[in-house]
This record gives sequence, structure tokens and C-alpha cells, in this order.
Amino acid sequence: MSAFDVRIGINPLSWMNDDLPSLGGETPLSVALAEGREIGYEGFELGNKFPREPQALRTLLAQYDLALVSGWYSGRLARRSVEEEIAAVGPHLELLARNGATVMVYGEVADSIQGAARPLYQRPRFFTDAQWDDYAARVEAFARHTLSRGVRLAYHHHMGAYVETPADIDKLMARTSDAVGLLFDSGHITFAGGDPVRELDKHVARVCHVHCKDVRPAVVKLARNRNWSFLDAVLAGAFTVPGDGAVNFAAIVERLKRHGYRGWLVVEAEQDPVIAPSYAYAQKGWRTLRALADAPLDATKEAA
Repeated sequence: MSAFDVRIGINPLSWMNDDLPSLGGETPLSVALAEGREIGYEGFELGNKFPREPQALRTLLAQYDLALVSGWYSGRLARRSVEEEIAAVGPHLELLARNGATVMVYGEVADSIQGAARPLYQRPRFFTDAQWDDYAARVEAFARHTLSRGVRLAYHHHMGAYVETPADIDKLMARTSDAVGLLFDSGHITFAGGDPVRELDKHVARVCHVHCKDVRPAVVKLARNRNWSFLDAVLAGAFTVPGDGAVNFAAIVERLKRHGYRGWLVVEAEQDPVIAPSYAYAQKGWRTLRALADAPLDATKEAA
């Protein structure tokens, strides 16, 4: 019996990149699923090569004895009404709900520059309390809708978007209820200038999903100093799997254990598989998290 009641999943980004199809675009989905299961992962998040029909997805995952962890949803509540967003999310929400996923990754893409050839300082921002209040109210209403279907919204703070920094997260969490869960991404919060352990301490009660992404600080520094775009930073190797960078995952897992987190730990690291071979890095990420998850709490605390 694991000392930590979580499941470890992975995003297919280790094999193929949705935003940069040139990275692993030739790799069949079957390779990712087979290798991920062989390594020990219990589930996968969705990517653009997965079927979008509920039964077809269930059949595919069953072939590999894998669960559906969750799936990214490109939301536009910064520009759309709640009613428009509810209509837009329908098929995706049904896909998740009918395949047993209990969280939905919400990424705000309205005005986002995460996929654009623009420096990160040009990201969109809310400048007034009124703007924050209006946006948070829409996120809250939308989250209550997804929760009515048994799927909790996991809000993904993300580089290049409206909610990127620790201060942004604080403002959104303060203006919403527990209906809005937080997707804690160790890599994005570090890239955004935050201390991941400190930020987790602040918001652990709202965390309903965890993306475990490590960071190479030297690359992040170059990205900031040279005004790279987000995708430029990815290509240069800003992110990697747990255990291969500077993020203190021992401390992160210790906090999650003490809080009684129950959910998924998801390895998600955008890298070029030619430089960072998919199987080897996915295995490194799994071994790092599995060892920390299985360690007695006192041992984890000492390591932290």
C-alpha cells in the first residue's frame, strides 16, 4: 500500500507536442500509450491525437489498461459570456465525464500569447479590481456548471496568459469559491517568478490537480533576458521532467501529503524528444515521483 494515496499519470507532451507539432509529430499515439503503461503510469491526459468520441476513447484506453486523467480545455471567459462558454465546452465536458475524469484543465487562451512569436512580457493583464471581479465571476459560474456534471474545474495558471504570476493566482483564488479548483503547475509558477513551495503552501486547500514539471533556471533566465517567446523557451529546454531540474519536488510532495491531497500527479514536460528521448525522460519522471510518493512522510519531510 502506498504511503500516499495518489495516482501518477502523464501528458503525451513527452512524446508529441500539440503546440509544436514538429516535436514528435511523427510518433504514433500507440507508442506513447504502450511506453507510458510499461513505465508504470496509470493514466494519460488528452492530446490532439486522442479520439474525441467518448466510447472510442474508452475503448482505446482500455486496450492499454489506462485511465483518463483529464484534458486541456481552451477557455475564453476573458472575452466570452458564461453562456457562450457553457455551449462551447459541451462535447469536451461530456468526453471527460463519460470517461471517469473528475477534473478539467481550464486554460485561458483569450488574448494569450503562449503560442505566439512574442516576448512573454507582452502577455495580457487585468489592471483593475473591476476587471478581476468580472472575470472571476464568470469563472465561478462556469466552474459551477462543470461541477454539476461531476467534473471540477482545475484552473491552470500559465505563462503568456492573464493568470500567470503568484499575484494573479492570489487575486483569482480570493474572488472565487471552492468550486474553482487550482491546477498547481510547478514549472509554470517557477518560470513566472514564484517559489513553488511557498505558492503551494498558500493555496494547497484549492489544489485539485498537479502538473509536475521541472525547470532549468539557466534557460528561464535567458528567456527573460533575451525576450524570448514561450515556445522559444520550450524549444531551448526551459522545462524537463521531475528530478532533472531545480524544483524541490520532495518539499512539494511533503506538502501534498500533509494536506491529504487525493488526486493525480501528472508528469508534463514540453521537450524535444530528439534531445530528451521520450521513454528515458518519462521513466525518470515516474521514478522520481513514485519514490517520493511511496516514502514515509517523515522521510519525505527530511528530504524537503
